[in-house]
Amino acid sequence: MNPALAHGADIAALTGRHLRHLRRTPEKITGVALTPVAMVVILGYLFATVVQVKNTGDTYREYVMAGVFAQVGLSCIGITAIGVAGDLGKGLIDRFRSLPMGRATVLVSHTLADLVTAALSIVLVALTGLAVGWRVHGSFAENVAGFVLLLAFAYAMLWVGALLGMVMRNLEAISGVAALLLVLFSFLSSSFMPLTGLPAWLRTVAEWNPVSAVSEACRQLWGNTGPVSSGSYPVAHPVIVSLVSIGLLLVVLVPLSLRVFRTSATR
Repeated sequence: MNPALAHGADIAALTGRHLRHLRRTPEKITGVALTPVAMVVILGYLFATVVQVKNTGDTYREYVMAGVFAQVGLSCIGITAIGVAGDLGKGLIDRFRSLPMGRATVLVSHTLADLVTAALSIVLVALTGLAVGWRVHGSFAENVAGFVLLLAFAYAMLWVGALLGMVMRNLEAISGVAALLLVLFSFLSSSFMPLTGLPAWLRTVAEWNPVSAVSEACRQLWGNTGPVSSGSYPVAHPVIVSLVSIGLLLVVLVPLSLRVFRTSATR
């Protein structure tokens, strides 16, 4: 068989294995979607009548949904990290390594299966958002592009999780670090509030946060108007910054994760 086809078949087989495991443990989806769904209800429903976003023509509910969707990607970090660390601890990955398959197969299949979990979580969050009054106003192509961008961001975060799982291994430590990353990158961004009230230096950091870029890009694509541009490049061109950020993350994380994988599975 052609090596490329054989490699693809190996990835498909292991991805199917992970998906069958997901069917037996549906709580994994809940783990990814629980916090974002709660944020939809708390921020988009309970707080919608008391929080005002200045310089926008839309409600806070429409403003905040893009940030909540981006939070799904951040939530994926912990799920993948725990899964990879668990497989390493059980010796499962060592058994896979003994089989005649490519070195990238194990991690690629793991991240692809977890991407399905992220997609299902995004659907769940979207349904919750629609239930509390969120709507999109862009064209069909723009609306689809927004969700594709979210999936690309989630996939980059899955590789963050894969690397974290191989480096740390301790499940309790991984849970703590993943929770910290979720809180830090969510709130140091324009996910839930505009950045106009931050000090200049901190606003610059938040504007270049990939979570801010993804959130603003989705608002732009969905017609959920955000705050007036501050004039900075990431705020004025969020779609470009999002794509470049995601591309750079994947270019760095995928080879680095594969390199760490070559040694971590034999420790």
